[in-house]
Amino acid sequence: MFKGTYNLRIDPKGRVPVPAAFRRLLGSDPRLVVTVLDQCLAAYPPSEWERLETQLRGLPAFSKPVKALTRLLASRAADCHLDVQGRILLPPALRAAAGLQREAVVVGVLDRFEIWAPATWGGFLQESERALDDVSLDVPWPLPRPAPPGEPPAPAPHPQGKPNR
Repeated sequence: MFKGTYNLRIDPKGRVPVPAAFRRLLGSDPRLVVTVLDQCLAAYPPSEWERLETQLRGLPAFSKPVKALTRLLASRAADCHLDVQGRILLPPALRAAAGLQREAVVVGVLDRFEIWAPATWGGFLQESERALDDVSLDVPWPLPRPAPPGEPPAPAPHPQGKPNR
């Protein structure tokens, strides 16, 4: 699982280092599929990209939103390889689409990692935190612990204001 946040530099040729923790997860396979996703680049190991393709193929083929999503993800995807120094060369069109210049924020997102322009990442964080604060009032926090086998589950606490974090 990819996790964590790393602030990195993009070299003049458009290469970004892949964090060592992520390289360990990739193992000996130097390949990645990189595509535009939302306002960033999403880098998938080949096995995860294949899983995504399988999921897309399982959706209704003639659905307008499915066709749009499939076209956008696949048409903007590029095969990228890790070099011996653990960097990937991001094609200019992908860098431009994500607004990447000299700096990047690389974020682990479970089955993939994402490459963000720092200002865009900062805006995303602020927006997401506000959205979570707004909706979290309806979610009991902390979540109740599961009951031991044979006991009924404990009732969920009623949220009072902001949840504890």
